Amino acid sequence: MAPVQQVVVLGDSLAISPSRDSNFAAELQARLDRTHPGRIVVNHGIRGDTTSGGVHRIDYALAGNPLVLILELGANDGLRGVDVQTIERNLATMIERAQARGVHVLLCGMATPPLHGWNYTMAFHDLFPRLAARYNLPLVPFLLEGVAFRGDLNHDGIHPNAAGAKMVAENVWPYLDRLLAGLNACAAADTRRV
Repeated sequence: MAPVQQVVVLGDSLAISPSRDSNFAAELQARLDRTHPGRIVVNHGIRGDTTSGGVHRIDYALAGNPLVLILELGANDGLRGVDVQTIERNLATMIERAQARGVHVLLCGMATPPLHGWNYTMAFHDLFPRLAARYNLPLVPFLLEGVAFRGDLNHDGIHPNAAGAKMVAENVWPYLDRLLAGLNACAAADTRRV
């Protein structure tokens, strides 16, 4: 029997909304159970976390040698106006640490409202595709696509309710499914060569 492989979510409150038991990571687990059995989602979401916090937590999150890291951080940095170069450096550090361990990274893109001006908002938006291109990562363009500011899908304009968590999982799933299918195909090809 093949060992259980972890899919780790390293995130903030968006990863644990609306609750620890009901969130987009739990929705992903239900899909994995149906289509990629033997994969378990480990949710390392912490309310209020930033990319700096993620740098401090990344080694712990990777301790179980996960197959995939879903990197969902940056929203709180954007709301606080953290320097975009600092955010990018922090995300790059986490990506590099994961890749050094052979962990495949799925990056979740974020957006931020123009609280700190449009130039900041655009620079923040652009850092995610730039990182995805630099490290050859699959990118969810915007985690909250179709969810942000919809009263029927969140409880405060940002944080998903149960229906919103399903929609966030819908946004993430095609990228995770494609990544896992590619890894399955590579593993099958390696088995045939042995």
